[in-house]
Amino acid sequence: MTDEIHASGANQAEQHERLRRILLPVAVLVLGVVLWDLVVRINAIPPFVLPGPGLVFGTLIADWGILWASLLVTLETTVAGFLLAVAGGIGLAVLFNQSRALEHALYPYAVILQVTPVVAIAPLLLIYLPQQAAVLACAWIVAFFPVLANTTLGLNSVDHNLVALFELYGAKRRQVLWYLKLPAALPQILGGLRIAGGLSLIGAVVAEIAAGSAGAGSGLAYRIAESGYRLNIPRMFAALILLSVAGIIIYFALALMSHLMLRHWHESAVRREV
Repeated sequence: MTDEIHASGANQAEQHERLRRILLPVAVLVLGVVLWDLVVRINAIPPFVLPGPGLVFGTLIADWGILWASLLVTLETTVAGFLLAVAGGIGLAVLFNQSRALEHALYPYAVILQVTPVVAIAPLLLIYLPQQAAVLACAWIVAFFPVLANTTLGLNSVDHNLVALFELYGAKRRQVLWYLKLPAALPQILGGLRIAGGLSLIGAVVAEIAAGSAGAGSGLAYRIAESGYRLNIPRMFAALILLSVAGIIIYFALALMSHLMLRHWHESAVRREV
């Protein structure tokens, strides 16, 4: 009986904690929207300078058809760039782990690719590649390095004693990689994916803005640039809100995938359920 009471109390405390985690961000959001509306009303700020939340929401509904179609274009590029970054980053990290000489030869160039601002690369890619290919390349460039770096770190951080144990029992390199290194590196790999998901969206947005400056494009970032040129600030804010919501959904989807894959065995996920 006492154990049941303690279990019930623990469940109630856990439910209250989850509710608090949900309500606090919502309360901050509501407070921010209210302050935004008050600032616009009290200072009588014109819509072409700072539209109020009501006008932005009305514009989001009125222009939903255009904004939704543009968002789908941006998300298509984002997902494609992310998947290419996952395949390339994990694949190259595996090769690096199997060949130290290959890692020393190519890893510095991956670092150079990462530290070069994508906003400087995008105009060049638009010159040498078709528009959609250039936008996709930007999304891939930004998302590629976090996957590569985290996967390489995870594979290289496996306990050497476990590697020696596998080798003692006659395991081949392929078996050590598949049954030991990749499972042990999974938390780092998933961490890189969470970072890369948002960065692929940023890369797609930067490339679309560059394409919009050249007079071409159909993605949501192009609509933002177009709205800025036309001083249609309410539509610009509506497009920005859609981009932010898309980024949040991408992050939480990847975080949920990470939790589901780790919750039964890794401490980072197990402790959250305790």
